[in-house]
Amino acid sequence: MKAVFIIYHDILEDRIDNVLNKAGVDYYTKWEEVQGKGHLSDAHFGTRTFPGYNHVRLIAFDDEKIMTEIIQSIKELNKEAMRPDDKIRVFMMPLEMIV
Repeated sequence: MKAVFIIYHDILEDRIDNVLNKAGVDYYTKWEEVQGKGHLSDAHFGTRTFPGYNHVRLIAFDDEKIMTEIIQSIKELNKEAMRPDDKIRVFMMPLEMIV
């Protein structure tokens, strides 16, 4: 099993919804208006100087085929990004248990 964190700029919400809907994923935990700064990306603090926020979705997968499909779709979206800051980030880690 794997757990995946998908971190993206708030303006990309509809694209993430489309990717998950296409894969049939209707299960996740979502955090909105998350502040942060990634490597090679602009800060998103919801201020005039650093506008916008990030959103985060945590998804637990017991079917890695679906996870792979989602990651591939995100890679395709990232090819369209004009700047590194516009890319969607995916962090994957082992998941030992779901209760």
